[in-house]
Amino acid sequence: MRRSKETLSRRILVGPLGFEIMRFGAPLAVGMGLQTAFNLVDAYLIGQLEPEIAGPALGAIGICDQLAALGTIIAYGLTIATGALLSRSSGRGDADSVRRVAWQSMLLMLALSCVFGLGGLFGARWLIADLVGAKGRVAELGEDYLAVMMGGSFTIFFLLHLASVARSLGSSKTPVTLLVLANVLNLVLAALFVYGPGPAPAPFAWAPPIAHALGIPRLELQGAAWATIIARAVALVPMIVLLARRFGLFSLRAMALPDFAVLRRIVALGWPSSAQLVVRILAMLLTHALVARAFTTETDQTATTALGIAFRLETMALFVALGWGSAAQTFVGQNLGAANLLRAKRSGWVTAIYTGATMAVLALVYRAFGPSLIGFFDSDPDVIEVAPHNFGSF
Repeated sequence: MRRSKETLSRRILVGPLGFEIMRFGAPLAVGMGLQTAFNLVDAYLIGQLEPEIAGPALGAIGICDQLAALGTIIAYGLTIATGALLSRSSGRGDADSVRRVAWQSMLLMLALSCVFGLGGLFGARWLIADLVGAKGRVAELGEDYLAVMMGGSFTIFFLLHLASVARSLGSSKTPVTLLVLANVLNLVLAALFVYGPGPAPAPFAWAPPIAHALGIPRLELQGAAWATIIARAVALVPMIVLLARRFGLFSLRAMALPDFAVLRRIVALGWPSSAQLVVRILAMLLTHALVARAFTTETDQTATTALGIAFRLETMALFVALGWGSAAQTFVGQNLGAANLLRAKRSGWVTAIYTGATMAVLALVYRAFGPSLIGFFDSDPDVIEVAPHNFGSF
């Protein structure tokens, strides 16, 4: 295990820079993209329901995603700060500092989980109907979905956080593997919980007999939320085991009471990242609110549905970019910790080039196939007709 850690560190500190960043960063970009795959899977399964359910449900999850993302983005800003501190401590070989920062950051995630979880459980209706202005079935379906997603927000907070901790210490492939497995589990559970005993579209005809045998009811949109929360929670277990065994984190010696000096340092480093990403999410929420209030009615949610799908795809691009950013954080942090300033600077530039190239490819794909991508989730012609207007800003 020690040899494995030393090999990872050597690659980051002295390996061929362009190749090592590609090898380390590409899985991270894919892994972060997979975070939004949870939501895209939900959207696809919901889109196969009866039209009178599918349309409002897709509109609801589009709004709920942005509301839930506020907590995720705030948590992720603190995760970025934690990763920077861990990378520098790891680069200079300070194992005690690594364990201390990792544990204190976990306490911070726990506190955020309680705040946003309670906010979702008790404030879902106000958030989606009063704050955003959703109407009719969109508001009704969204309330239950948002309560589950925000109530279980600890799963995404800790999943992203622990994956980032592993990346900061030099492990990128194992967290991605766990995210892939979690997405497979999410697909299986979502099919069971969304469709229940039936009916279900042909590709998921296997689900109703299993759901019937297990006594799982047809939960439709709310079932998608429960599937996501359970799949993420399951993925957390091996992630914790990985960090405990490979890096020696979360030992009894490290499990101290809150260290406010460390907590303040994490918050001071993390709030600028959180703030700029929160501004982005708030802009998307404002757009949702304007569309919901000005371009929808109790019976026509076409604009909200199309916008919700488009924003999900746009969020995937954002998270892919964050994956490359995590690679930069690891390489820059560890090289700074090892007092290799020139390599740290070059790491930032190389990662920026990879990020720009990836975003250019995604932009071309979205521009060329935007309506087709919307139609994959919702075949309603009215929704597809609105799609070019949504993708025109990407």
